[in-house]
Amino acid sequence: MELALAPSSPASFLAGVVLGTALFLLTVLHLLRQQRAARKYKLPPGPRPWPVIGNLNLMGPLPHHSIHELSQRYGPLMSLRFGSFPVVVGSSVDMARALLKTHDLALIDRPNWAAGKYTNYNYADLFSTPYGAYWRQGRKLWQSELFNARRLASLEHVRSEEVRCMLSDVHVAAAASSAGGAVLIREHIFMVNLNVVSRMVLGKKYIVEGSDSGAPTTPEEFRRMVDEQFFLNGVLNAVDFIPWLGWLDPQGYIRRMKRVAEMFDRFLEHVLDEHNERRRREGKEFVARDMVDVLLELADNPSLEVPIKRDGVKGNTLDLMSGGTDTSTVTVEWAMSELLRNPDVLAKATEELERVVGRDRLVSEGDIPSLPYLEAIVKETMRLHPVAPLLTPRQAREDVSVSVGGGGYDIPAGTRVFVNVWAIGRDPAVWEAPLEFRPERFLAGGGGAGVDVKGQDLQLLPFGSGRRMCPGMALGLKMVHVVLANLLHAFAWRLPDGVAAEELSMEETFSLTVPRLLPLEAVAEPKLPARLYL
Repeated sequence: MELALAPSSPASFLAGVVLGTALFLLTVLHLLRQQRAARKYKLPPGPRPWPVIGNLNLMGPLPHHSIHELSQRYGPLMSLRFGSFPVVVGSSVDMARALLKTHDLALIDRPNWAAGKYTNYNYADLFSTPYGAYWRQGRKLWQSELFNARRLASLEHVRSEEVRCMLSDVHVAAAASSAGGAVLIREHIFMVNLNVVSRMVLGKKYIVEGSDSGAPTTPEEFRRMVDEQFFLNGVLNAVDFIPWLGWLDPQGYIRRMKRVAEMFDRFLEHVLDEHNERRRREGKEFVARDMVDVLLELADNPSLEVPIKRDGVKGNTLDLMSGGTDTSTVTVEWAMSELLRNPDVLAKATEELERVVGRDRLVSEGDIPSLPYLEAIVKETMRLHPVAPLLTPRQAREDVSVSVGGGGYDIPAGTRVFVNVWAIGRDPAVWEAPLEFRPERFLAGGGGAGVDVKGQDLQLLPFGSGRRMCPGMALGLKMVHVVLANLLHAFAWRLPDGVAAEELSMEETFSLTVPRLLPLEAVAEPKLPARLYL
């Protein structure tokens, strides 16, 4: 087939010449800048970048896989170029320590990416805001006001009630299933996390079937919004790396960002209006009931170093809502996937639960410290399937020198910094048989005994480390443990007929988190007294 070229007018021809000349000049300037940088800095080794696009051509649909393959060739500290910006990736425990601990403050900034501008209220949230007084204040307030131990303990009844609702829903879905009791596990895990976060953050379940509260019309619609939000915050957007493409939006991501931002904003405006109305109605007798109430009170505090405006309240609420639902859902679904692939591990977990909890009640949060094998399963899941395999990208605020082996390399200010915790979790120098699912490695006598997930042990970093590590870690761990424990305790699980354990797909899909490509389907058979499912 031949392609017919439409005749061009003199004006369009001139525009083409101007555009071509501009591209040529940009390419030349890009190469000159690279040459000057190479003369000034000793950069880590890495593949030679192409003009304009840099090394973006080497990134496949799963960037953490692509980067891992490159690091095996170029070493644990690798230099890349994504469009106009230098990138450094650490892929070992030593490099994680250097980037997240030794030089934490120098590498603490965030890149000003399009997602932060369009989906996070122009960087008004905690997740995407650059380092500075606003971020320091927000981090302190999250720790002291939103996720302190007292507040989390006071809301344990919310988590318990919603877990019980989840078990009831699974019980009903299995009984009604036309596939011999098979259920889509992700739907139920997502709903329990959504309901818990809704009640803790918003004060009630806004997102229910038939709601006319300004919320999405169904939980499924909200799930699609969260999925879209996480995809757009994690995707390799060409505009973030080649800024002069911004007016073109060649991948259409900015249009999608604006669309999903409008949907979330309508919902959050309604939530804030309702909360403010209750504050006005109750006057001096008002008492904060949820995290939005706390944020609104903080926004009225004149003593804050940096005022929290309405967009800041909405941005932080969005962080709490979307982050609290997706990450825990992804982790529990991966844990269930690994258990169904490893029936011996599933049997050991079930035996521990029956021995510690018995069959006459559900698992409570107070039981978790007495379930070391369950905790080992969670750690092993987070090792093999970290929800953020490259962590959230950082940016160097100043020049940094990092020692590697017997030498050292420079990380210039402005460099985007990634840590490939997915690769560290599979490093044979750190883990014995790293590709095998072995929770026993985290028990007494195992190679990982004593290794924690709270940012101090650099070989296991599901929540990151340093000042930028996930501030919602405490709630995330509670939800993962109690949801997984109750699913395993309340039901006997098996794969649907005709699906062998070794045939279960474990393919991933990449966004801000890395969930299963195909939702997990499994057969749930109740094994506790019927009254516990009511």
